[in-house]
Amino acid sequence: MSKTVLSPIISGTMNWGVWDKNLTTSEMENMIQVSIENKITTFDHADIYGSYTTEADFGKAFHASKIQREKLQLITKCGIQMIADKRPENKIKHYDYSKDYIIKSVEKSLKNLKTDYVDVFLLHRPSPLMQADEIAEAVEKLKGEGKIIDFGLSNFTSSQTELIRQKTEVSYNQVQFSATHYEPMLDGSLDYMQTQGIRPLSWNPLGTVFREDTKQTRRLKKLFSTLLEKYHLGADTLLLAWILKHPAKVIPIAGTVNIARIQSLSKAIELEMDKEDWFAIWTESMGDDVP
Repeated sequence: MSKTVLSPIISGTMNWGVWDKNLTTSEMENMIQVSIENKITTFDHADIYGSYTTEADFGKAFHASKIQREKLQLITKCGIQMIADKRPENKIKHYDYSKDYIIKSVEKSLKNLKTDYVDVFLLHRPSPLMQADEIAEAVEKLKGEGKIIDFGLSNFTSSQTELIRQKTEVSYNQVQFSATHYEPMLDGSLDYMQTQGIRPLSWNPLGTVFREDTKQTRRLKKLFSTLLEKYHLGADTLLLAWILKHPAKVIPIAGTVNIARIQSLSKAIELEMDKEDWFAIWTESMGDDVP
């Protein structure tokens, strides 16, 4: 059972740094403030973001903000070994879940984020070579030292999750889930997480609605034009409300740095979407009636 209370919507920081928006320290500081003001108090990181630079950039902004540590929650991940200037020893992209690497990675993230602990620590992607016993040893040591509060996974299947869960408690699994990528709802992933008390986190919760022009996205945009008149909310907010209605209590991770969108997304928390509208979104995404 998770000891951490995360915000109903999480702010994803993957695009804050050099991979996309390249925000300055003051801009990041403002993003943190605006997010918290709009009930988004949890920030999702990974060591690799910005080719191993975004955590440190965020840490500078967080330190400059003077925000009390208990006012926000920090998530980070490790395991992916990228080819990057900061990792010149890496010759090929791979995964590392050795006990020493996990511990050193967390300690590096703590230093970068300017904090004594992370609220949630995740393994970024499953590795065929991961050893559950060794992972469990690292996690229990980090928990015992107060460096991590809760432990979870990212992009793990139910069977991979069960492999780890047999050795140490798993509180979260971050998966791709949206109205346009609804497979976890059908392949047993969300069912399994409910039965095991694992909280799902959803990356890319807006799906492809705003990024691709396909038959699927055109159908959904047409539907959203009518739902807008009913709910007086944008498609982005309705997409999050669709996720939030699922009984698995999925927490969406929103990667936007648009302040107006952040302010509107928080309205999804209070919205109680009608059941038929929820099914209408799923129907238009599938292009057919529900089975």
